[in-house]
Amino acid sequence: MKRRDFIFKGLGAGVLAGSGISLHGFSRIMGNPIAPADGEYDLVAIKGSDPVAMFDKGIESMGGMQAFVKPGQTVVIKPNIGWDAIPERAANTNPELIGRMISSCYEAGAKSVSVFDNTCDEWKNCYSKSGIEQEVKKAGGNIIPGNSESYYREVKIPDGKNLTVTKVHELILDSDVFINVPILKSHSSAKLTIAMKNLMGVVWDRRWWHKNDLHQCIADYATFRKPDLNVIDAYRVMKRNGPRGVSTEDVVRLDAMIISRDIVAADAAATKMFGLEPEDIPHISIADDMGIGNMNLSELNINRIKM
Repeated sequence: MKRRDFIFKGLGAGVLAGSGISLHGFSRIMGNPIAPADGEYDLVAIKGSDPVAMFDKGIESMGGMQAFVKPGQTVVIKPNIGWDAIPERAANTNPELIGRMISSCYEAGAKSVSVFDNTCDEWKNCYSKSGIEQEVKKAGGNIIPGNSESYYREVKIPDGKNLTVTKVHELILDSDVFINVPILKSHSSAKLTIAMKNLMGVVWDRRWWHKNDLHQCIADYATFRKPDLNVIDAYRVMKRNGPRGVSTEDVVRLDAMIISRDIVAADAAATKMFGLEPEDIPHISIADDMGIGNMNLSELNINRIKM
């Protein structure tokens, strides 16, 4: 079957009736039909029923974790752990995915793997109820707080337009490899929260962003240190009432994942998966205009995998 004819069916069809959102799935993620060699894809989109197996298959087609993590390197993984909520609420990144990613980093020879977030709810409750703390410890990773200003150092954002100075968590500044692992979900201020929006959890005073053009600030920060790898968790998707959500009734099973080095491309693909266009999310268009990444998926080599 040709990649352009490869359509995943039934991704939330009818589930979102009355929500104002329609999830059309991978049929909307189109790219270059010429398949490159493994490791040369710009973006990989995976459909499957097991987040761990999905990640393993997806990262394999990107050249394996060894393409991103070298022996002896220190790694920081930044999931969304912002909310005091169980995994089924889809407010936070899938904990099993984080556990598997840590193990994969160690298999590639990482010296250490640390995980943190500057949470919105009380951090200990977020880390525990999300299930992420347990998975991090099980995989031999380090779970690090982000709740004190003492963990953050002031940096300049030379290419920022609105955001020119901010305080960034020391793990982001000191680690060799930075892996960004957001969950795809709705957001009351940004419309969607995905990879670029997830970076608000690595700075101290993100409240300033909301007062000074949130979308421009999101794009500005993405010029500072782009993640080496972005893995978007779209296994469970909060279709409304984000970013916190109210109950599991806000959630649909999409059973999907996106992997890319390009943070803008990753967000553009996830936006299409949600039933929107990249142009509907201002910070994606701004980041594309600023040259941070490419939101035009038709120009990319995309591997779509159905498991």
